[in-house]
Amino acid sequence: QGQLVESGGGSVQAGGSLRLSCVSYGYSYNNPCMGWFRQAPGKEREGVASVASIGSRGGFTGYADSVKGRFTISQDNAKNTVYLEMNNLKPEDTAMYYCAAADRPTYNLWACDFRILERAGNWGQGTQVTVSA
Repeated sequence: QGQLVESGGGSVQAGGSLRLSCVSYGYSYNNPCMGWFRQAPGKEREGVASVASIGSRGGFTGYADSVKGRFTISQDNAKNTVYLEMNNLKPEDTAMYYCAAADRPTYNLWACDFRILERAGNWGQGTQVTVSA
């Protein structure tokens, strides 16, 4: 079983930016689907962003409506790293952010979304993001 290690969390004021990183170790996925989730105190975990590659045709991403236009997910396959660039942060973005990973079947490389990542159950330890007003 592999390991996901997040970093980059911190405390910022509203309107500020942070960049989260997640390095994966030991996963032997042929077609990885990667993503970010978050959980605020007293709230359920929610998907934030997901990303997957489609060979030489590039990749595709998915975002929660609450972060569209402010957050950008990207990946560096050579470094086994996925990033979450967060701009114009709001107090409601305050949460523990978790990296998630899943494999996609070769017959359906478009199978990468929050439900699939939740079902795979591969999580990092989390990194705290706190946004003050």
